[in-house]
Amino acid sequence: MKIVITCLFGLEHFCVEDLENIGYTKDRIEVSDGQLLVSTTPEKMRRDAARICLWCRRGERVLLSISEFDAVTFEEFFDGFEKIRWGDWIFDGAAFHVNGYSRDSKLFGIPACQSLAKKAMVKALLFEKHLPEGSVLPEDEKKGLIKVSFGIVKDHVRVMIDLTGDGLHKRGYRPLMHEAPIKETLAAGMVSAAQYRFFGEEALVDPFCGSGTIVIEAAMMALNIAPGLNREFAAEKLPFIGKEAFDRAREEARDMCDLSPMDDIYFYGSDIDPKAVETARRNAEAAGVSDFTRFRVADYRKQDPEELKKWTRMDRQLILCNPPYGGRLLTPEKAEEIYRGIARTYLDPKGYCKKGIRLSVITPDDSFENQVVRKADKRRKLYNGSIRCQLTNYFRLPPKKTER
Repeated sequence: MKIVITCLFGLEHFCVEDLENIGYTKDRIEVSDGQLLVSTTPEKMRRDAARICLWCRRGERVLLSISEFDAVTFEEFFDGFEKIRWGDWIFDGAAFHVNGYSRDSKLFGIPACQSLAKKAMVKALLFEKHLPEGSVLPEDEKKGLIKVSFGIVKDHVRVMIDLTGDGLHKRGYRPLMHEAPIKETLAAGMVSAAQYRFFGEEALVDPFCGSGTIVIEAAMMALNIAPGLNREFAAEKLPFIGKEAFDRAREEARDMCDLSPMDDIYFYGSDIDPKAVETARRNAEAAGVSDFTRFRVADYRKQDPEELKKWTRMDRQLILCNPPYGGRLLTPEKAEEIYRGIARTYLDPKGYCKKGIRLSVITPDDSFENQVVRKADKRRKLYNGSIRCQLTNYFRLPPKKTER
């Protein structure tokens, strides 16, 4: 059996890290673009599903793979769905929906495939229940909803059942959202992509904190708080997984987190909007990290290295941010003005980092680099929803002058 994890392109490596952190070895994990497969057994499936749902910090969705087959015609597709023992997965009276996707395959008409899959499932269930073909199969979402997915890649079909419900980015701590927030899953990925080392001599600062997502996610990672600890999952209501498996996984997760008091604070966020800062504080409290984070109202242009040292009481700062950009909140011209302001605040005129600063900024493609005189020291392609972005990293100091 296999458990499927979908993720944003560019975050696959970090999803592997999430799994390794809770004991899954690389020989159990297959990685492809935007997807991971974790091997499990019928005996361990419940436990693995619950633990992965709770701990996959950078994934988007967790699904259970229940069948695979090849199909290049609609008839083969229908037969493959019909052969599955759907009575093992669809309980009496439950409603079930079907969606899917196709890549590099002869079958690409997704609406037609969805309709065929549903018809095949109904036919199989009627046969298993010894009901005549053409009978009405009762479906009631109040009794339960099972979301079935199929993926067709190079004429190979994988059939899956969604275990997540709401996407994994919905941690449960952010009912209050500032305008255009970044996804929690991407924010957590950015912390790792910027190579932040927890509890060193460097503070993490987001001068465009909005609802506080980057700061909160970093603190949760440092404290080993399971991202899904305080939310519900669809799998808890599925008989073949169930609530007991999640109760045990949550008990384990509570034992693994470390909320012991610290002498220093490492996670800071600021924003020019007082409402955003208040939202960030309340979200941090809901996430259980308010004692380990600090937020304040401030203009990023006044948060130069010396001012940050006074605030964080640390000599080194990682500036990690998702500034508003053209097409999201601002005109392209206004966004470029902000990029130049970021560069002036944290980089010298030649594009090197000011003393004590590392800078990581996510923007569409290379739009930040275009406003800086020097190319980034390192780049990583990421996706903010459907927007292709780049995490631009600056960490080099000016070269030392040599005496002649």
